[in-house]
Amino acid sequence: MNKAFVREPDAGAEYCPRCGSKGEPVGADTLATQLPPEHRAQIAASANFCPAAQCEVVYFDSFERVVTAGQLPRPVYPKDQAAPICACFGLTREDIEQDVAEGAPTRTRALLEKAKSPQARCRELAANGQSCVAYVQKCYMQCLNRRKAQP
Repeated sequence: MNKAFVREPDAGAEYCPRCGSKGEPVGADTLATQLPPEHRAQIAASANFCPAAQCEVVYFDSFERVVTAGQLPRPVYPKDQAAPICACFGLTREDIEQDVAEGAPTRTRALLEKAKSPQARCRELAANGQSCVAYVQKCYMQCLNRRKAQP
């Protein structure tokens, strides 16, 4: 095959050893908060979060060592759709669905404002160590589109 048509791997990218999804790098703060000590010791300091909802792997390292959702002390989004999307302020998919049903994104907007505040501790509390804003917006649009598609 001609090399011009072969995609080179992303530099420094790590892929989940179970599902092949591109991992999101997580820092030591996130791992220290999310993992019990016995599981923290089994994964490298430089690890990745697997964002695929259907994959049981939450964290993995370059040696293909993994920590699964069942090994965490609490459920995390998107691995568990019932878990809070926002780990800092507790916004859930159900809250977003209520906003859509009511026709006003009251809870969603309030969360988006709180996410900009110093009280947001995403680096430690979010499973991927990042702000939940993208997940919240995506979930809101999915719920809105689903509602519009209903007869």
